[in-house]
Amino acid sequence: MFAEDIIIKPVLTEKAYDGIASKRYTFIVKKDANKTQIKDAVEKLFSVKVASVNTVTCKGRRKRMGRYEGYTPDRKKAIVTLKEDSKPIEFFESLA
Repeated sequence: MFAEDIIIKPVLTEKAYDGIASKRYTFIVKKDANKTQIKDAVEKLFSVKVASVNTVTCKGRRKRMGRYEGYTPDRKKAIVTLKEDSKPIEFFESLA
């Protein structure tokens, strides 16, 4: 698996923005990726040093379209904390 396949997109919410100052970044990742693979992918893509990775599996919400109902897809979020001596991720610095 390639690093580009593991990290799908960054999460850009108010709670995610609050973590940028303390070098905590949130990403949507592949559902079957483990913490070690996520750590290696972030280090390779952004050239930073990762201290820890926390993951959360989010179940899909129930949605209705008329009389039919279904669920949105499940997804997995990864909260990545960088080491103190690591440089920040440039993509998020331009947003803050």
